[in-house]
This record gives sequence, structure tokens and C-alpha cells, in this order.
Amino acid sequence: MIYDIRHVTRFDYGRPVAFARCNLRLKPILWSGQQVERYELAVTPAGETRPALAEAGLANVMRLVVTERVRNLTIESISRVMVDRMVPVSQPDDPTLAQVAALARANRDLSAAGPSAYLYPSPLIPLDADIAAWCAQDLDPDRNALEAGIALARRIQRDFAFDPAATLVDTPPREAFLKRRGVCQDLTQIMITGLRAAGLPAAYVSGYIRTIPPPGQERLIGADATHAWVMLWCGPARGWVGVDPTNGIWMASDHVIMAIGRDYAEIAPIDGIVLGSGAQKMDVSVDVAPVG
Repeated sequence: MIYDIRHVTRFDYGRPVAFARCNLRLKPILWSGQQVERYELAVTPAGETRPALAEAGLANVMRLVVTERVRNLTIESISRVMVDRMVPVSQPDDPTLAQVAALARANRDLSAAGPSAYLYPSPLIPLDADIAAWCAQDLDPDRNALEAGIALARRIQRDFAFDPAATLVDTPPREAFLKRRGVCQDLTQIMITGLRAAGLPAAYVSGYIRTIPPPGQERLIGADATHAWVMLWCGPARGWVGVDPTNGIWMASDHVIMAIGRDYAEIAPIDGIVLGSGAQKMDVSVDVAPVG
């Protein structure tokens, strides 16, 4: 699949902003099964951008500095990404969860792609005994790692209601767990909590998923949004395998990875500081269009 992705973020400020310094993580990363063929970034009416190093996680980071007084700011990111990724199929020789946990503890890869960075709680995804116990029902140590991963994702998809009004971007996993409702970020954080509690490396993925309209209906331009799902490390032979608890499916040709980290704070599409006073309104529009 080849996708054209347009991600537009607009900030409207109650009063003119004198200075802004932001990190933009909007360009999809190079990862197994996907390749960025073209990328453009535009900031209006003012702003200078330059490449920056990712402080954590796996992300393409641009540093945006705005020194002119502005009442609004539009950040437009346009990508063309080729995705060639098959649905994973569990095999008899895949490791068990107990073997994955042991292999992760013994692994010496300290890079941002290594499993050791994703074994432990992170600021936005702390340990929680209740979530751990609930997830443990699908995480028998002797179970095939891939079978366990998709089973847990599908139970989350069945038992939790997708409800954009139930949570906010900073809602902790426990609150969404108790409500049994939330959005993709909440369901992803709940699954990661359970996997890490079982000693398994689990990463937070930010990206896009193709929206397929009902038969006979046109796609709604701008109706898509950024998506979140889980990456589970399944040993050195399998490596990282993506699983989507919001939809109860594997990461495959419908998913485009933008960034990977321990939690949302490490890979937020846009974060930073703004010097000014008054209210701020942010609108985000994302369109993922298959080419041809």
C-alpha cells in the first residue's frame, strides 16, 4: 500500500504569542515494512525549523522556533509512505511469554530499539495491580507470545467501549480501566501496563491507520486522527510485533508508524513551550488516503 498522509495542526491564541519553541515528531520513521517516499513540512505564518535529536524513543524530530508575534499558527505535515507489511502468523517455534521475558532480561541492546528500555513502568504508564491481574488472564507464561498478544488485544477491544468523551489526553490508565471506556491511547496504555507487569517489553506507538468507509460511502476528508497501538517484543528472531487493542487486530498494511517510545510523552506529535497569555485552541485534522 502507498498512502498520502496530510496532518494539519492549527493553534489559535487569545492574545498574540511572542515566542514559541516546539518539538515536532510528525515525519514517519523508517521501520521494517514501511518507507517514507516523500515528506514536506510547512509552518505559517512564521517559524523556523531545523532537525533535532530525539531525546528518547524512536522519532524524527524537528525543532520549531517562532520569534514573531502571532495570533495563530498552522503546522502542515505531508507524507507519502509505502507500507509492505504482512499480518503476523504464530508459529510452533515462536517463544513463550516466559522465554520472551528471560530473553529481554538478558538482552544487551541499549539503543532506543532494544527491549530493555520498555520493560519497566514509565511516567505515564505506571504499574497497577488491578490492571496487571486483569491482563494476566491472557498472559500465561507458557503461552505462545504471539497468541497471547492478540488474545489480550481482542479482549480489550471486546470489553472496553470506544468513547472519545470519557477521557482526556492526560487521563491515567487506571481511570480508563475503571470506566471500561476511552480512546486508542487509553486502551494502548492499559495493554502496555499489563504486558510490562508480566515482565514483557511493550512500547507505545503513535501513527496512523487507514479509515475504510462503509460500502457505498465516500471517505470523509480530515475525519481521521492520529492513532496509538502496542509494540510487543517477541524475542530476537521475531523482534517487535505490532498489535492494535482498539480494533483487536495486528499491525499490518493499514498502519503507518510515526514514532515509538515508552509512552505518549516521549513521542507526542507536538510539544514545547509558548510565551504569552490568554486562551489557546488547537484543532487537528488528519487524512490518510490510499494512492490509487
